[in-house]
Amino acid sequence: MSEKKRPVVLFDLDGTLTDPGVGITNAVMYALERWGITVENREELYCFIGPPLLDSFARFYGFSPEEAFRARALYREYYHETGIFENALYPGVPQMLEDLKNAGFTILLATSKPEPYSILILEHYGIDGYFDGIAGASMDDTRTTKDEVIAYALTLVPDADPADMVMVGDRRLDVFGAEKHGIPCIGALYGYGSREELLEAGAAALAESPAEVAEIVKNHSF
Repeated sequence: MSEKKRPVVLFDLDGTLTDPGVGITNAVMYALERWGITVENREELYCFIGPPLLDSFARFYGFSPEEAFRARALYREYYHETGIFENALYPGVPQMLEDLKNAGFTILLATSKPEPYSILILEHYGIDGYFDGIAGASMDDTRTTKDEVIAYALTLVPDADPADMVMVGDRRLDVFGAEKHGIPCIGALYGYGSREELLEAGAAALAESPAEVAEIVKNHSF
């Protein structure tokens, strides 16, 4: 492995920079209620944090494509007005971003959350200034999966080499998406993915906190 610093760090958003559990699960509950489905235990819906919504409604509730599109529209109805800010930065995230920025890294966002929502969240929590580029999913489904989002992120740094990049995320899809572009991924254990999930997916390293993410990236300990 190259001994030089990796100049580009790509961050997932949900479960990596912010804890979106309340807002996302409230929005899913709002959508499911239209089908008469009531979920008492919020944790049962944590599986919706990370993957594209259409896939999750189909996989976890057996919705047809038409039902999944309708459920997503209802989800967005709630999320746009209320759920987007039922959210919180993980402790230490601003310090992590500042540390990496001061160390000379280019910082990009690479999230499966729709890009307009992602921009609003970064601005709301005052961390948008740390980012050199924002890559999110498109609202029209032309860019939805994590590997598609990362492909788009790479166009924002055309002179950078994927060999000099690292991804940070909390779910297996972050690891798989990065791997498709030859980028190693650090698993954020403080998010929603388990140690087992991230190791089985092939995470290059695991971090217990945002501060540990910064140290791993700076010291190349993966």
